[in-house]
Amino acid sequence: MNASFYNEIKEILISARTKVYQTANFAMVEAYWNIGKSIIEEQGGNEKAEYGTGLLKELSKQMTQDFGKGFTVANLKNMRQFYLTFPNGYALRSKLSWTHYRLLMRVENENAREFYMQEAVKSQWSTRQLERQINSFFYERLLSSKNKEQVAAEIQTLEPAKKPEDIIRDPYVLEFLGLASNDDFYESDLEQALITHLQKFLLETWQRIFICRKTEKNNVRWTSF
Repeated sequence: MNASFYNEIKEILISARTKVYQTANFAMVEAYWNIGKSIIEEQGGNEKAEYGTGLLKELSKQMTQDFGKGFTVANLKNMRQFYLTFPNGYALRSKLSWTHYRLLMRVENENAREFYMQEAVKSQWSTRQLERQINSFFYERLLSSKNKEQVAAEIQTLEPAKKPEDIIRDPYVLEFLGLASNDDFYESDLEQALITHLQKFLLETWQRIFICRKTEKNNVRWTSF
């Protein structure tokens, strides 16, 4: 068999698996953002973390019964904070994982947070790289350094890319899909979980588009009078 032919087939599969992961991962990120938004709205828009603790406990208990682990009070607080930190859902980046966003939420400086988010996407930082840059105050060092080119050169150092089979076993993704974080599940289980969540995600997306278009038509009709 021709080696170049096999490599071409291999790249097709790797690319497809990566796209599946990114789609499933972003569906999870978007779902957590929407959960955070719903919690804030249910709490009457109150941004204080201590407000509505009883609601979070009740929600955590019910969601754990219905969807399994992953919805502790602490995690729900993270989702709540996620919405507060990134109120514009359209600005969320599909290439960043839930772990990326959890790290970004720790950055209090809004300009620094935006910088890390942009660079994480641009330079394809892993969560380990992002955490290292945040902990080393890369943004602050870049601003204060006289030799900005030397400091900026650090950003070009990339870790080897994860294999799709490693990425798809991200414990947060598996937890979101309702699968155990181990190697004992069948590939068909993973495929079915992905299909189920992607179908739901696509349905909700098209519903949102339909509502937006209907609203736009109504607005045009109203302004024409």
